[in-house]
Amino acid sequence: MLPFARSWDHRLKHESEPSYAASERLTPLANVEEGRVLSFYRGTCCTKDLSLSAPPSIQTTATPLLLNCGVDLPTSNILTSQCSAKMLEAEGDAIVYRYDNELLRLEAWGPNAIRVRSTRLPDFPSESWGICAQPPSASVQVKAIAASKGGAASDGLELTNGEIKASLSARGKVVIYNTSTGSVLLEEYSRNRDDPRDPNCSALLIDARDFIPIIGGDYKLRARFQTQHPNEKIFGMGQYQHGHLDLMGVDLELAHRNSQASVPFFQSSRGYGFLWNNPAVGRATFGKNVITFEAECTKVLDYWIVAGQTPCEIQRAYAQVVGKPPMMPEWGLGFMQSKLRYQTQDELLSVARKYKALDIPLGVIICDFFHWRRQGDWTFDPTYWPDPKGMVDELKRIGVELMVSIWPTVDKRSSNYEPFKESGHLIRTERGARTQFDFLGDCCIVDFTNPAARQHVWSIARKSYHDLGIKLFWLDEAEPEYLKYDFDHFRYHNGPMLAVGNEYPRSYARCFYEGQLSSGQSEVVNLIRCAWIGSQRYGALLWSGDIASSWLSMRAQLVAGLSVSIAGIPWWNSDIGGFHGGDPADPAFCELLVRWFQWGAFCPVMRLHGDREPRQPKPDAARNDPDYCQSGADNEIWSYGEDNFVILRKYVLIREALRDYTKHAMRIASEHGDPIMRTLFYEFPSDPVAWEIQDQYMYGDKYLVCPILTPNSTHRSVYFPLGAEWARVSFDDGVLTTSKDILQGGQNVRAEAPIEDMPVFQRL
Repeated sequence: MLPFARSWDHRLKHESEPSYAASERLTPLANVEEGRVLSFYRGTCCTKDLSLSAPPSIQTTATPLLLNCGVDLPTSNILTSQCSAKMLEAEGDAIVYRYDNELLRLEAWGPNAIRVRSTRLPDFPSESWGICAQPPSASVQVKAIAASKGGAASDGLELTNGEIKASLSARGKVVIYNTSTGSVLLEEYSRNRDDPRDPNCSALLIDARDFIPIIGGDYKLRARFQTQHPNEKIFGMGQYQHGHLDLMGVDLELAHRNSQASVPFFQSSRGYGFLWNNPAVGRATFGKNVITFEAECTKVLDYWIVAGQTPCEIQRAYAQVVGKPPMMPEWGLGFMQSKLRYQTQDELLSVARKYKALDIPLGVIICDFFHWRRQGDWTFDPTYWPDPKGMVDELKRIGVELMVSIWPTVDKRSSNYEPFKESGHLIRTERGARTQFDFLGDCCIVDFTNPAARQHVWSIARKSYHDLGIKLFWLDEAEPEYLKYDFDHFRYHNGPMLAVGNEYPRSYARCFYEGQLSSGQSEVVNLIRCAWIGSQRYGALLWSGDIASSWLSMRAQLVAGLSVSIAGIPWWNSDIGGFHGGDPADPAFCELLVRWFQWGAFCPVMRLHGDREPRQPKPDAARNDPDYCQSGADNEIWSYGEDNFVILRKYVLIREALRDYTKHAMRIASEHGDPIMRTLFYEFPSDPVAWEIQDQYMYGDKYLVCPILTPNSTHRSVYFPLGAEWARVSFDDGVLTTSKDILQGGQNVRAEAPIEDMPVFQRL
């Protein structure tokens, strides 16, 4: 153990006065008694007994190593000076820093990775949040940093863990380096006078780790890092609708909304990955001068950083820390049919029977919301679904699985409302009426962060659905969606929403995943509308929410899918054709749907869904029911005209032809954490052009997918990455084949794209 003590504080009268070289400011230590620390007052060296202020671990150390951090300045330059102790010590594979009311810990956390935590509490909170494992680190070294001339980290300790090194100065500044190259990966952004030897010493008084007290409670946290290079690129951070793959210059809300999922992990083009391990609502800003992360209410700063030679290496290291998805079941590999919404058992069965009669492969058909009477009933309404067990059995006989929608909302008229309220299993409001959602009912929302609430919901869902043979659930409203996103208005079992709210969708997924496993199901995949760090561990298939039916939206979904894949959620899809609107009789919308459908065949999961126009009439039994939820127009592949049906059928068959390949990509994701949708730079990191492309991607490591993202387009430019040869893929007689024309990497080529064909190329 290497304890360090420091006593140093000063103010300069005149910032314009000349600075002094480090060698002129340092005074050598000599004959300092054990357990005492140097301090400086008006240029005079003195000692102070540490027994009253030092932590026990420091007091009992046999031979402390004391670093002189004093400044030997002319007496006229010193306004004040005080005796204080900043403590640095090595604890195994970690560095611990204690000063005033801050506890800071830098720790080796898996190969080539370091976890950094800071708190103003006596010790770190017990929650691990997104991090679920600490892989072993092969070779870790902690050593003292000798005082240097003019360096930003003039003294302190450094921790080396393979390809990553962290230095912690005696003044508490953290800098992260790549061990092999020596380049700075991440440096805290501070602009203060703590260290006049730091080139960024400043009178601005901006701290890198800024804990702003909330009166009577925790802290608002702001963590700042200095942008290292003007051309640095940032990728990941979850699913957003802004349409930017490179996040440099982007401001992000760290909160969930319908179609927005905050999963705060990013990869940098400078060879590192960064995880913001905090479930608090906040912001992340990637500026040209400073990168800032904020948490509105928290007890701790907690981030994890890993260095790697390739994006794949970084991604796999990240997956070791936060978890990987299970293996995708067979029924998730094919085509899924859905609409808003099948109103009756007969309607749903008639659709499945027609797919069977047309010999079109169908893996899953979805029974959407309001198959129940009231939100929170979590059971079929027998008026419209008289024999759900018979329905499930018939579907299984023709090779189709049924997925049913679950909402976390509980109508106050539901028979389950009072039991859930009495048990404390509903989210609470901090003020005013307890109405959190008001779609076709005055509703509250289940608090899935409460383990007892999870068991309560599953006990009902198991009897209503799972015991009938239903293996798949659509976990809707998973952010959750509120009447208004007043993040300071809601309180969960784990704490206020401002502090813990982003963890909610993972707990929702966990409820059903653990319930299904406990009920004997061995393979789990559940569709869900939101995700957070680690959701993938619980069989979460993310979809991008209620999005517009537009070309702009389609382009945004491609970026969202690639970004959330980098953030560690490999199972992803979007509503093919978009959700809001779209008339099957409109040729312009049909073109959009066809192009989206073609792209959907090369997404991790292929699912057709949407709220189409015009609205369907109510069934006779519901004509006088004001709470009945109407359905949108037909949304099956034969709903868009005969010419389009031929194209859509072709791409369902292409999806089926890809089954074995998709299964292989899913296995790689399950075993190693690789995305299924991969940015070009993920596979070709040495090609600088690959880092610029956001309208093409790799499906696994083999297929280059080039969606048509604009209307009336019959061709597009395709870039072929360096380091491979390419051939166009075609589909003939149920088999995917490649052209004999070989295309070299490193060039742009015009690719023809008639309405019946989307350009796809195979890596040779």
